[in-house]
Amino acid sequence: MTIATTLPASVGCHVWDRIGPGPHDTTTSYHRGVGLSIEYPEVAECATAVTIAADAAEAPHSLEDPSKLPALELTLQEAVSMAMRDSPVIRSLGASVTNAATAQTIFDPGQVASSAQGTEAALSAFDAQYSNSLNWFGTDTPRNILINPFTQVFQRQVDEGTSAEYASELTKRSALGSQFSIRHVVNYTRNNNPNRDFSSDFVGWVEAEWRQPILRGAGLQYNRIVGSGQVPGVYNGVLIARINEDVALADFENAVVGLVADVEQAYWELSTAYRLLEANIKGRESALRTYQYQKVRLDVGAGRQDEEAQAQSQYYQFEASVQSQLGGPAGLYATEQKLRYLLGMPASDGKLIKPTTDPVDSKVVFDWNSTLSQALQRRVEIRRQRFRVKQREFELYASRLNKRPQLDFVGLYRYRGLGDNLIGDIDDGRFDGLSSSILNGEFQEWRAGVEFTLPVGLRQASAAVANANLQLQRERAVLAETELRISHDLSDAARNVELTHQLVETNYNRYQADLRQVDVLVRRYLDGTDNINFLLQAQRSVVQSEVAFYQALADYNLAIRDLHREKGSLLAYNQVQLAEGAWGAGAQRDAYEKGLFLTPRHDPSEVTMTPPVTRRSFDPSQIQSSGAGLMMQDGAIVPDQQFVPADAPAPAEVIEQPMPTLDELELSE
Repeated sequence: MTIATTLPASVGCHVWDRIGPGPHDTTTSYHRGVGLSIEYPEVAECATAVTIAADAAEAPHSLEDPSKLPALELTLQEAVSMAMRDSPVIRSLGASVTNAATAQTIFDPGQVASSAQGTEAALSAFDAQYSNSLNWFGTDTPRNILINPFTQVFQRQVDEGTSAEYASELTKRSALGSQFSIRHVVNYTRNNNPNRDFSSDFVGWVEAEWRQPILRGAGLQYNRIVGSGQVPGVYNGVLIARINEDVALADFENAVVGLVADVEQAYWELSTAYRLLEANIKGRESALRTYQYQKVRLDVGAGRQDEEAQAQSQYYQFEASVQSQLGGPAGLYATEQKLRYLLGMPASDGKLIKPTTDPVDSKVVFDWNSTLSQALQRRVEIRRQRFRVKQREFELYASRLNKRPQLDFVGLYRYRGLGDNLIGDIDDGRFDGLSSSILNGEFQEWRAGVEFTLPVGLRQASAAVANANLQLQRERAVLAETELRISHDLSDAARNVELTHQLVETNYNRYQADLRQVDVLVRRYLDGTDNINFLLQAQRSVVQSEVAFYQALADYNLAIRDLHREKGSLLAYNQVQLAEGAWGAGAQRDAYEKGLFLTPRHDPSEVTMTPPVTRRSFDPSQIQSSGAGLMMQDGAIVPDQQFVPADAPAPAEVIEQPMPTLDELELSE
């Protein structure tokens, strides 16, 4: 069988190869060179502060003297404020070109809230739905009718007529799962049927229906989780939408924290770049003086050529360092341009940003217990993951309720009517008008019952419960791992603060020692008692120690930044507040009108509420203590109430302890 099917196929392939191209095969299609051609898109562009800054960029600085450029003095607080004010896209130092798919913007939280994942879309499942339909029909049907079955006499007849159907319905779904419906149906018929009282009639009714789930689909919390989803495992209710918005806000806050951290890093790197350039310039000047002195000695015959060459080489070595510190990849101009990008400024505008905020050089002590407690409560990553855990808890709750069978109570009441006219007078006759016939209330119908549905085996619902349980366990494991990772990162940051401050002191002492060494060796060199090699080495050492000192000072300030970031207080440390943008006039009017129909209930027994999603509001810009938990007030030592850990005991359970003395306290930030 295989040979019989394969052989003709292989032979046929050679046959088709012998057939030449047809007339359409040799004609070049117009779209061959057009369909995949690269073209420039035509979009509407608006002039914004960002586009103006991009177009206003001047030629970059490379090796110009910074002292001859006008300075733009800027404090750290002003730099952070500019980055927050002029940054619709949350910028980052690590991204070379913005990726539209991953870029964080100020519009993202609002975009999620207004999308299908937001609360408004979830609430739309409970909106009243109104439907209306009107259709006309024409009938022209021939029939062969048997008149007398004994004589087998037939007669041809044609049914001719006109009919119309009108239906309107208003449905409303409640948060408890109930579904209320009000329908109005009108059917119009006009035909040649002889068995009719009048040639045309209107038949219709008005009915109200109530469907109430008793098992599956019932309950306030269930419907606020499931929403409009009908498939087990798919949930888009109000509570899930609320969590989606909170997660979007957490992602936005995390992006803002990253922007503030990048601004502070670029600011201190620029401040250090000025210091490093200054140190290398001083080294170059000292090397130049040594070279000039050695050249004079060589000209008068008192010096050596190798010593003059060594001094000249060191001068050019410092000259190269100055040029690198000025225009290199990590130089002054490149570092200043990084800060400009974060602030939304042109790449170059003829001015040079000059940091004016002095770096912190005093020792800052953080209380470990307070810092760890704040990190486990304030970190945006933990709050975001806790929202995910809460979402999985809701989904598991709904999945378990989905295993119940469907049992609905159905009630319906209907008023029927019949009329020769659509609208008639009640006094003109019993069936003069359909509307009057319905309003008379003479013909009433009702229906009540229950409907039961049970998928035998509940396989899909059971799989949804297992999946929801696994997802919950996964999110809880990720939350625990996140807390463990944050505690380790916080420990590294606290250790780095201690280390970098010690390095500041050590490098400062080293710098002072090298200065004294240079002073001694200069005098000995001028006296002729020492070789020039010792002086040249000492000049290099003093520049290296000064560079190490300023780098250590910048690292110390960045270490303080990292600790605040690890414990979730970086925004408060830089006085950054997150707030919702101003509403439009139409939105404010809508909120006002909606509030007129919402009356608060003061009786707790009348309020049905689901378990809360959050415990309390959270302000990431709130200043919280990082010290030892004590403060000075009116000359006395009192507890600092600015921060209360989440696991702190209630006031009635506080155990009084003797106050420590001033000698027992440790200075803190």
